[in-house]
Amino acid sequence: MKSEKIIKPANGYLMVAVALVLFFGGITITIIKENPIFLLVTLIGFIGFFGFILVNPNTSKVILLFGKYVGTIKDNGLYWANPLFRKKAISLRASNFDSERLKVNDKLGNPVMISTILVWRVTDTYKAAFDVDNYENFVRVQTDAAVRKLASMYPYDNFADEGHTEDITLRSSVNEVSEALEKEIDERLSIAGIEVLEARIGYLAYAQEIASAMLKRQQATAIVAARHKIVEGAVSMVEMAIEQLGKKNIVELDDERKAAMVSNLMVILCGDKEASPVVNTGTLSH
Repeated sequence: MKSEKIIKPANGYLMVAVALVLFFGGITITIIKENPIFLLVTLIGFIGFFGFILVNPNTSKVILLFGKYVGTIKDNGLYWANPLFRKKAISLRASNFDSERLKVNDKLGNPVMISTILVWRVTDTYKAAFDVDNYENFVRVQTDAAVRKLASMYPYDNFADEGHTEDITLRSSVNEVSEALEKEIDERLSIAGIEVLEARIGYLAYAQEIASAMLKRQQATAIVAARHKIVEGAVSMVEMAIEQLGKKNIVELDDERKAAMVSNLMVILCGDKEASPVVNTGTLSH
């Protein structure tokens, strides 16, 4: 397989002077000699004007001669080459690509909407021009394919209640997922001589049909986790209260009264609303 070949044709500014001399010189000699044969010099000068190649900064020109690859001009400036050469411009600038939002299934089978932002540029003009049909369309198609594959490799989020405790998720592991996405796209685009500068997820959300249910699920998970912490704290506080009462001999409690106090404290500490105190004006037995 051929590879890129960098060439540098003749200086264009010098050839401008040569072409002008041939063109106007041929006309002048024809008039002086009154011989039309010298119009061939004018014709040569005129044809020479079609050999100029202007290369702007961060662009390149791929040169072909009757379907054969001659080389690539990457240095900006004005050049002159064979007028029969066919020139194909390829940009070397960094380009942004914001993919469409795709509906794909994550590792757990949940439908999610995902898109990516890709920054890329051409590094091998031969591959970009001849190894793929249309390198810009190739970038779009392969990026979508890479995003679909990536989404199926990781879950959207962790759900400890179902035993899914993957370390990397699409929602929380931004750096790891972006690194994996960049590597996947870079491998796919290398065939077209394209370098991936950056690849990141631009949009991520559950699909509309399950978004509401998943939101409730996340809220329920958060509530359960909060309740778990509240219960742990309440048990610790009740244990400390009984221990302190016993150490300081404030009151002696049998097992039945300890159970009643534990029950009351747990209700107060774990309740959603503030407790309403009840004053007992009788004995402890009533």
